[in-house]
Amino acid sequence: MSKFLPILTNKCDATLISVLQLGPLDYATGVRLQQKLVGLRKDGLIGDVLLLLEHTPVITLGRNAKAANVVASPELLAEQGVELFECDRGGDVTFHGPGQLVGYPIFDLRGFSSPNGQRRTLGAVEYVRRLEEVLIRTCADFRIPAERVAGLTGVWTTRPQAKIAAIGVHISRGVTSHGFALNVNTDLDYFNLIIPCGITSKPVTSMAKELGRQLSLLDVAHSISRNFGIVFESQMLWLENLDALLGHSVGVPMKPPAEIRKLHGDEDAFWA
Repeated sequence: MSKFLPILTNKCDATLISVLQLGPLDYATGVRLQQKLVGLRKDGLIGDVLLLLEHTPVITLGRNAKAANVVASPELLAEQGVELFECDRGGDVTFHGPGQLVGYPIFDLRGFSSPNGQRRTLGAVEYVRRLEEVLIRTCADFRIPAERVAGLTGVWTTRPQAKIAAIGVHISRGVTSHGFALNVNTDLDYFNLIIPCGITSKPVTSMAKELGRQLSLLDVAHSISRNFGIVFESQMLWLENLDALLGHSVGVPMKPPAEIRKLHGDEDAFWA
């Protein structure tokens, strides 16, 4: 039996989502870029956009995080070149690093219909379920069975049950930021530095571990984009850089120089 959610597609109402795959970014730069784009989305100056990228090694603590779930000492983190950041997403502690595909959807949820089509907006829980659906379908594209686990957020392999993708979002005035992290070729030893998402009973895994081989991040990114189009009933438009999104520069090229590091009272919702 299929584990996929039913998708009701109305091509006439399809929205447009721009996709940008950036080079590796440090976490602070990624946060500042999101903040910039969220402001522009709220002002109606850009449309919906999906950022896909890798982060340099970093442990992030969401709004529900417990410091005790970072088990490594500050000295060990420094030795391994892992930064530590508190952030405004929902959820507990997680790791981002090379080989992991991170997605930051900057969406106005008021532009997406509820599942029954009765409301021209998408709630926080419905939005998270759709992110999970995108990731489940992406894993299926690579012949990795994946599913939801009742009471937990994210995506899990089935046999054995292990977390392959984490989700933590922030919603402000209907506009989303933060998002998901899919372990593709991730070095899973980094997760020994933390208790991932505060869950001790289930391990983490990666697509590479499940398949016994490394994958092309670009191939996985294309699968994610295609599945966003299906699940969010949208047309996906790949852009070369942020200039193409805005029509002018906001100071964040595909490979950010050192100066980009200077990029450092809403109704908010958090989910993980």
